[in-house]
Amino acid sequence: MSIERTATHQRSPRSFPYELRTFPSRVVDGEVPDEVAKWQQAVSLGFHGNSTGTGEETRTYATGEQVDGRMSTGAYLKDAAAPAGAWGIDYPVATYAYHRKTLNVGGGTLLPVHQITAVTVRPSHRRRGLLRAMMGSDLAQAKAAGISIAALTASEATIYGRFGFGVATDACDIEVSVKGGLEFIVPAAAAQGMVEIADAVVVRDLHNEIFARVHTATYGSIGRQDMYRLSASGQGNYGSMDPVKNIRAALHYDATGTVDGYVTYKPTDDHTRPTVEIVDLLAATDDAYLALWNYLGSLDLIDVITWGMAPVVDPLEWSMAAKRLYKRTATEDHLWLRILDTPGALAARAYAADGSVTLHVGDPLGHASGIFRITVVHGKATVTRCPEDGSVPFGLSMGVSELSSLYLGGVSARTLQAAGRVREEEQGAVAEFDTLFATKESPHCLTSF
Repeated sequence: MSIERTATHQRSPRSFPYELRTFPSRVVDGEVPDEVAKWQQAVSLGFHGNSTGTGEETRTYATGEQVDGRMSTGAYLKDAAAPAGAWGIDYPVATYAYHRKTLNVGGGTLLPVHQITAVTVRPSHRRRGLLRAMMGSDLAQAKAAGISIAALTASEATIYGRFGFGVATDACDIEVSVKGGLEFIVPAAAAQGMVEIADAVVVRDLHNEIFARVHTATYGSIGRQDMYRLSASGQGNYGSMDPVKNIRAALHYDATGTVDGYVTYKPTDDHTRPTVEIVDLLAATDDAYLALWNYLGSLDLIDVITWGMAPVVDPLEWSMAAKRLYKRTATEDHLWLRILDTPGALAARAYAADGSVTLHVGDPLGHASGIFRITVVHGKATVTRCPEDGSVPFGLSMGVSELSSLYLGGVSARTLQAAGRVREEEQGAVAEFDTLFATKESPHCLTSF
């Protein structure tokens, strides 16, 4: 069918012919408002999902998002009509959303964080400033609300650096050869407590409690959205609410009989190399972690276990008698952070040593820029904003993207200096910074959003 575009269908010649609207994702009297349903369809389009934007599926999405307190933004054409046969102007041409949870920054602190998600721009509306408009407005409002840090997990690697985001954690894809079982250097360490099979649906009800314990115990962890209860148990996920076939679950019980971890998994279709893929693995203790892997290594007729969320520094690798049977097949950026309030963010995290360093931070959006003196006493920092009139020397210069990457200690200032991204203005400042920001453990995030 040929669809002709008449003069009345031409888009406005103005440089930004769009209106940004923000609304809560919610269910009202058992129904999903039309603006929410159409927004969901636009997101599904951007991520190539199977969502139809109607019926029970849409209600499930909106219900979980209401639990999360998700706020959705859409960019809508204004003063224009859609061409005949195309989606109408009540469908957004770009989408963006946020919810707020917490980030584990060490020392028992769960810092409120602004989590950005569902970012799409329709291909026919690219390079018109839509993402910059949505991101700029949202970050400014988040800072005004007193949030120190924004976060996201990126589908593409080169989009968000220009907005001040920096990679803060990585995740590893691993393959563990288990043919004949896993052999541990200290077998007793992998045999604490008890592991038993459960129906996968049980995980849906256990998830929030177990994750809360993992989140509190894991440096670099960020809060999970409500949908994880369903995805971890194979009950559906964004893109499709079809249940996952052949999903299995095992629970770990500690010495008191309390569940402190679980794994859900499924076999793959690779018949040349029998493989089980981990869907989700949460362990609140070291004992639970190794015991669940011991269980996986005992599965009959399986050669390989794969997992896409393994930590960069994995105790499993160092527990195995044959370390070479543990293979990283990929390492990819995972959690991206963006500092909005430099004094607030730096004062919130824990520090490994006492000392002082002064930084010059550049921020093209202006939220985090300035000269700041960090003074750490007994592991707690006092952060002072200094005059920018040349009266205060500073030891290091960096952008907000670099400071955001350094924030959790997943990379050192020395490494970023070697990469040309951090400049040492006073001799010894890089070493002093790395001493202050060193961490006892590598940050690990088990949440994608």
